[in-house]
Amino acid sequence: MNNDYLESIEAKLNRIEKHTLLSAKRALTVEDVALLAGITKRSVYRLTNSNRIPYYRPNGKEIYFDREEVEKWLLSNRHATDKELSSLAVTKSVTQQWKG
Repeated sequence: MNNDYLESIEAKLNRIEKHTLLSAKRALTVEDVALLAGITKRSVYRLTNSNRIPYYRPNGKEIYFDREEVEKWLLSNRHATDKELSSLAVTKSVTQQWKG
């Protein structure tokens, strides 16, 4: 096997290990949140500076995040599907006809 191939396998194993360790953590670091959200660490810092993501600073220095809160934040601002919007429109239309 050539050296590039072995390095590729090692990189993949490292990535798998990172994701496995991340899945077991409740308190996340900036690096963890960046990995989980698929954004840069710089973006995570911007989000904390603008108070757009919940975070903790227990010792006044290091920033930590609660995994559940981050996941909730990631899934916030949901947009309805076309099917859901159509169903809602029909329901409102029928309801207004009954009231009218």
